[in-house]
Amino acid sequence: MKRPRSGGGWKAIGYSMKLASRVGWWKMWKAMRSKNACKTCAVGMGGQLGGMVNEGGYFPEVCKKSFQAMASDLQGAIPSSFWQQYDVNKLKALTSRQLEHCGRIVEPVLLEKGASHFRPVDWDEALQRTAEAMKAAGPQRSFFYASGRSSNEAGFLLQLMSRLFGTNYVNNCSYYCHQASGVGLGSSIGTGAGTVQLEDLQHTDLYILIGANPSSNHPRLMRALMEIRRRGGKVIVVNPVKELGLVNFRIPSDVRSLLFGSEIASSYIQPHVGGDMALLLGIAKAVLENNNQDTAFIQQHTEGFEDLRSLAEATSWDDIVTQSGVTLEQIHDIAAQYAAAKNVVLGWCMGITHHLHGTNNVQMIANLALLRGMVGRRKAGVMPIRGHSNVQGLGSVGVTPALKTAMLNRLEERLGIKIPTNPGYDTMACMEAAHRGEMDFSLCLGGNLYGSNPDLHYAEECMNRLKTLVYMSTTLNTGHAFGLGEETLILPVLPRDEEQQATTQESMFSFVRMSDGGPARFEGPRSEVSILADLARKTLSDDCAVDFEELKSHAAIRALIADLVPGYENMAGINESKSEFHVPGRAVTDYKFPTDSGKARFHAPPLPAHDYGENELRLITVRSEGQFNSVVYDEEDLYRGQERRDVILMNAEDVRRMGLQNDQQVRVKSESGELRMILVREYDIRAGNVMMYYPEANVLVPHKVDPLSKTPGFKGVKVTVKAEQLARIEQVVTA
Repeated sequence: MKRPRSGGGWKAIGYSMKLASRVGWWKMWKAMRSKNACKTCAVGMGGQLGGMVNEGGYFPEVCKKSFQAMASDLQGAIPSSFWQQYDVNKLKALTSRQLEHCGRIVEPVLLEKGASHFRPVDWDEALQRTAEAMKAAGPQRSFFYASGRSSNEAGFLLQLMSRLFGTNYVNNCSYYCHQASGVGLGSSIGTGAGTVQLEDLQHTDLYILIGANPSSNHPRLMRALMEIRRRGGKVIVVNPVKELGLVNFRIPSDVRSLLFGSEIASSYIQPHVGGDMALLLGIAKAVLENNNQDTAFIQQHTEGFEDLRSLAEATSWDDIVTQSGVTLEQIHDIAAQYAAAKNVVLGWCMGITHHLHGTNNVQMIANLALLRGMVGRRKAGVMPIRGHSNVQGLGSVGVTPALKTAMLNRLEERLGIKIPTNPGYDTMACMEAAHRGEMDFSLCLGGNLYGSNPDLHYAEECMNRLKTLVYMSTTLNTGHAFGLGEETLILPVLPRDEEQQATTQESMFSFVRMSDGGPARFEGPRSEVSILADLARKTLSDDCAVDFEELKSHAAIRALIADLVPGYENMAGINESKSEFHVPGRAVTDYKFPTDSGKARFHAPPLPAHDYGENELRLITVRSEGQFNSVVYDEEDLYRGQERRDVILMNAEDVRRMGLQNDQQVRVKSESGELRMILVREYDIRAGNVMMYYPEANVLVPHKVDPLSKTPGFKGVKVTVKAEQLARIEQVVTA
C-alpha cells in the first residue's frame, strides 16, 4: 500500500466523501451540522456552535474521526434474523471491523447459560433480568464500568445508583488510558486535568509533543500545531516512531495548507520506547547546568526542587543517553529551545501513560514545566491529550472508585444518605476480582471492556466467570463475542445526537459543552439515562432517598450535578441559557495551585530499570489511522502505508540483524501470550523497538499495572520475534 506524502489533505476529504455517499449525503450533512459535541476525541468540537465548530468558534473543522463515528451511527439496523444466523462461534470469527459494520443494535438481546445464540427479548424482560441479577449478586459482588463516550448525565446517574446500591466498585475507561495523567498531575500541581484552554495555544511559541500522534487520533489539534509553526514557533515531537502526519499535514479547512502542506515538527526526536523519563531528566539536567531555571518562580511557588536537582546531578550523562536512546547533542538542543521559549505547552498521550512507570513519566513532565514556570499561568501549561469525548467529564461527575471529599460531603449532606466506605476497585482490580470468583454481576455503560484489557486470554477468563454481564451499546464489538458471562445481555442505547433530551460533555480543555440531541433513527434503542433510572427503581429499596423517576429528566440531573459537584455549579440552567462554560479552577492561573500548601511539588522518581535481553525487543501497541480507541473502522492504516493489521513494524536494521525479510511470517511472543503468522514490515522506528496494532496485540501485554495509577503497561512490553517459515510470502493481500 502506497503511503501519501502528507497526513490529512485530499485523501482525508475523499475518504469522508465516500462515507457520506455510503450513508447518504444529506443525512451526513445534517448530522455533522447538528448542535452536538463530537462523538470521538476530547478536543471539544461541536456543541451549541455546531458539530464542525471548535471551542473558539472556528468553522469549518472537518475530521475523519467524526465522519467515521457518524457513519457508524447512520448504519442500518441489525435485523432479528441476524441473531439466528450468527451463533457465538460465528461472532468470534468476525474481525473488529466486521462486527462494527454489522449495523446498529436496535433490540435487547440475551445469551442464556448453555445457549449458542443470542435471542431478542423485550425491554421489560431485559430490565427485569438485569435488576434480578444485580440484586442477587449484591453490592460486594457487582461492579460498574463506563466508557468515555457517555454523557455527564448518564455517568452521574450510574455512580449515584451504584453508591446507593452499596458499592464503590465503579470506574471508567481512564484507568486504561490517562489515569496516570490524573494521578501524576494531581501529585504535582493539585489538579489532574490539563491547565491550558484552547485559546492559550494561540500564544504558544514552543509545543513539546511527547508520545502522541494527534494526526491520526486527534486530527483537529493539527490546526493548532500548524498555526504555531506559521507564527514562527516550534514544535518538538518526541516519538519512537516517525509518524507521517507529524512530519507534514494538510489541513483540509485551510486552503494554503491543503494545497501545499504544512510542516509540523521543527525537531523530531526518536527515543527508545520507555526512554521518556531519562530524556526528560536529561533536558532538566541541561536546563540546570546552564542555569536556565526560573529561580524566582521555584522559590515562591514550588517545593521539593532540591530533590529533583539532586537526582539530576546524581544521574550521569552516559546513563541518560543509554536509557533514552537520544544523543547528548539532541538533548542539549531541546533544552536550549526550551530555555529560549516564552510560552511553552507540553502535551502527551498514551506513549507516556501506557507504562508501568506512567505516573512517574507524567511527574517528570510536570517537573520540566515547573523548572521554567510554564504552569500556573495562561498561555503556557501542561496538556494531557485525552481520547474519548467525555472521559474527563465522567471523572468530574464521580464515575470513580473514590469520590473527592467535597463531592462526597455534599452528597451525604444534601441527600441525607451515607456513601459506602468500602474501598473502591479500579478497572483491573475489578477484573482480578472476577477472575478470583468474587464478582457475579457487571454493567458496562458503553465501550469494549474486554477489548480494552491487556492479556486478552486472561480478560476472557475474567469475564466468563461472571454470572451476568450487561452491555449498553450502539454497535457490536469483540466484547460481545468473547467477553461473555454465564448470562449476557446487550441493551441498545441512543448515541448523543439521537437523545430526546439534551446532554453535556466535558472536553480535554475542561470546557463543558451541550448537545441538543435529535430524532431517533430507530424505534428500539433507549436513552442511557432512562435505562439506568428504571434499573435503579427496580433495584433499590422503596424508601430510597433519591427519586429516580424524576431523574429521567436530564435537566433534573443537571440541577443535582450543579448542587453536588464542585466546579459544575454552572450546570444549573444550562438547558435554558445554552451557556457552555469552562470548569473554574482547572486552568491554574495566578500560580494558585490547589494543593494543601498552595505550592506545586517537584518529584524525583528513580529511572525505571530496563533489562531487555539481547534478543528481546520493546513492543509499543498503537492505534491505526482507521480506528478510534478499540473501534476498528477500516483494516487499512493510510498514513503508515499498511493495508492490514496483522503486521509487526520493525526498524530495517533489526530486520537484517535477525535474518528476516519484508513480508516474512513470524511468531511474536511475550510472557503473556503469542501471535503467529504475523508479517514483518520495515518501518522508521527506533532500532530495538517494534510496533503492533491495539487491541489485537493486547494478547502480548501482561496484566500488570503501574502501582500508582493502576494503568496497564501497553507499551515497553518485552517480546521476541522468530521466523514462522523461511520462505518469503510472494503475494500479500492488498487494499
